[in-house]
Amino acid sequence: MKRFCLAILFSVALLFSASVRFQLLANTTVQEHQAKHGFGFKQYDEFHDVLHPLQHEALPNRDFKTIRTKSALLIQRGRAVVKLGTPAKISAENRAEFVTELKKFSQALTKLRNDAKRGSDSQLEASYSAVHDSFEMLTALLPRT
Repeated sequence: MKRFCLAILFSVALLFSASVRFQLLANTTVQEHQAKHGFGFKQYDEFHDVLHPLQHEALPNRDFKTIRTKSALLIQRGRAVVKLGTPAKISAENRAEFVTELKKFSQALTKLRNDAKRGSDSQLEASYSAVHDSFEMLTALLPRT
C-alpha cells in the first residue's frame, strides 16, 4: 500500500510538473508572438489581436459564423488604423506606396462589411483574405522598432 501511495504521489508530481512546463511554454509562445508582431502603434496591435485568431483558427476550420460575428469588431479596429493615416515614421521612399496600400485596406474593409452582412461564405472568405493580405502589406511598410 505504501508503494502504491508513493507511485500515485510520484505520478501526480510528474503531471503537475508537465502542466507547469506546458503553461510556461504557452506563455513564452504568446510573448514571442506579441514581440514579433508589436507594430509600434496601438491601432495596429488591436486590429491584429482580432485578426490573428480568425486567420489561424476560424479560417482554417472554415468557421464563417465566427468570422461574420467578429467582422464588426475587425472593421471597427481596421477603421482606427485607417484613421491613424500615414505615420510620421514612414520613410519618404515608402510614403506613396503606404498611402496606396492604406486606401486598398480601407476598400477591403468596406467589402468585408458588405460580405459579412449578406455575402456567401466564399465571398466572405475572399473579402476576409483581402483584408488580411492588405494589412500584411501595410505592416511590411512600417518601420521596425
